Amino acid sequence: MQYFQAVQQGKIRANKSQMKLFDVAGFGMLTLTTKKIDGKFFPVGEEDFTAVIQSEEGYVAVIVDKDGYTKAQSKKVEKNEALEIFNKLRDSGVPEYPESSIKIWTEDRPTIQNESSE
Repeated sequence: MQYFQAVQQGKIRANKSQMKLFDVAGFGMLTLTTKKIDGKFFPVGEEDFTAVIQSEEGYVAVIVDKDGYTKAQSKKVEKNEALEIFNKLRDSGVPEYPESSIKIWTEDRPTIQNESSE
């Protein structure tokens, strides 16, 4: 698949995920539309999973594909609010991402939704 085609298809998929975040959180930002595997570009996957990660400025609920590539994210919020968004996404039928880290931009980030409260 050519890069342009991957971007176009990925944008459609990521936009659907972004709309799910809008529905539960009132805000959703598009993140990745493509993923690079073995030097080739692919659109992000159609499937949706949710997780929570910590960023520099706070916590964000994310929607990722089956490979952990982030398609959409909430705004940066307090940990409890990010977990509330995560729970609303799960209640709406989006399953929890089963792995312990996701890919956002050029970074791998650990998921935190299963950390015990301190």
